[in-house]
Amino acid sequence: MEMGGKNLKCLATIAFICAFVWSFSLQNCQARGGKHWAHRKTGGYRHGHIHRHRGGSSSSGLMDSGHVGSEDVVGASLASKGDASKGGSGNFNVLDFGAKGDGRADDTKAFQAAWESACNAEKSTVEVPSGSEFLVGPISFSGPNCKPNIVFQLDGKIIAPTSPSAWGSGLLQWIEFTKLKGITVKGTGTIDGQGSVWWNDSPTYDPTDENLDKESSSGKLPSTKPTALRFYGSDGVTVSGITIQNSQQAHLKFDSCTSVQVSSLTISSPGDSPNTDGIHLQNSQNVIISNSNLACGDDCISIQTGSSAVYIHNVNCGPGHGISIGGLGRDQTKACVSNVTVRDVKLQNTMNGVRIKTWQGGSGLVQGILFSNIQVSDVKTPIMIDQYYCDGGSCHNGSSAVAISGVNYVNIRGTYTSTPVHLACSDSLPCTGVTLDTIQLEGSGRSNEPFCWKAYGELKTSTVPAIDCLQSGNPGKAQAHDSC
Repeated sequence: MEMGGKNLKCLATIAFICAFVWSFSLQNCQARGGKHWAHRKTGGYRHGHIHRHRGGSSSSGLMDSGHVGSEDVVGASLASKGDASKGGSGNFNVLDFGAKGDGRADDTKAFQAAWESACNAEKSTVEVPSGSEFLVGPISFSGPNCKPNIVFQLDGKIIAPTSPSAWGSGLLQWIEFTKLKGITVKGTGTIDGQGSVWWNDSPTYDPTDENLDKESSSGKLPSTKPTALRFYGSDGVTVSGITIQNSQQAHLKFDSCTSVQVSSLTISSPGDSPNTDGIHLQNSQNVIISNSNLACGDDCISIQTGSSAVYIHNVNCGPGHGISIGGLGRDQTKACVSNVTVRDVKLQNTMNGVRIKTWQGGSGLVQGILFSNIQVSDVKTPIMIDQYYCDGGSCHNGSSAVAISGVNYVNIRGTYTSTPVHLACSDSLPCTGVTLDTIQLEGSGRSNEPFCWKAYGELKTSTVPAIDCLQSGNPGKAQAHDSC
């Protein structure tokens, strides 16, 4: 009995200890559960919440459950936006900045706001989404203080206003990117200048642009016609994939730019649209243009003074006026162009094939030019040097000229409708170092014989037709040209 009483006491003691431990644990759990419920009720964020700001970039943070209140979340959100404006990274969709994309509302301010946000961010992208049409007035995306390597992702359509009030007394460009380092414009979208209203002699107001400034009283567009897309003073420029169509004047212009790459570009305007050059280069170096289709009412590619190290290949041109260097030396100016290669190009139904044109009275030098593997089809004049160029205005004779030296034509084949070769060089400063190699050109219908004047060089092979007018060697005493 004594032994049994001791066992009962031990069992009772163990049961008491277990009950005490269980009671303490239950109270502690209830207290923790109440704390969690109270935190959720006051709006705390769960572990792993991601906050996204308007510009499209995101900042994710891991927030300890049970330790962040609503005031902390608001502060974190404001800090996130502040960081993006000071140089975060991300995508900036124009729709998030108020663009309507209906083709009627003026979206210019939204585009400008999206650009300004992207300008301050590292490795940023401005997005122009597909499926929308954006009416955008004259706009400049400038950037001496912008972060480098901004991408302008164009997948939608941008259209120009046609109301006179949008253009004031006249502007030289519609969309401009200026003073940037590393700028890329790419995508599957379209820039449409709606140029037909500018090409008429007396363009009139288009009432469909009713959402733009309505204060125009004249009802006519200004005589100064803008370039659709211009890059100025920029380094590391890439244009890829987009379409530019129906420009008011030139479609795409590079002025004072370096390290330019253009690829998979489409340019489209009617063959009779006036002065609608496809790509215009001026004072630009290290330029590559490739794998593009260019159709316009003027030169498919125009290479102007100050351009050098230009490489053009795998380009289709037509309709248009061909691929041209010049006109150079207008109004007695000095012009310099060097190291230009044009190869693997097809030209169809164009006024000219590959051409160099200069005005009388100019000075300077064109040198180091190669035209190679050029296929022409029904081109009026496939090979042309014209040092007596005049665009129909008042032109005067001049004794000085832009010198032309070292121009090589290799493997030029196809059909022409007027004159196969036209080499009209200056009396005072003849062309030198002109070489012709593997020229096979067939006339369609009645056509003219090859023409040469003061052109010196060498026939590397026999040609079709025979080009007997090119003079061998170098000219005698000739006027010295200005160096470049």
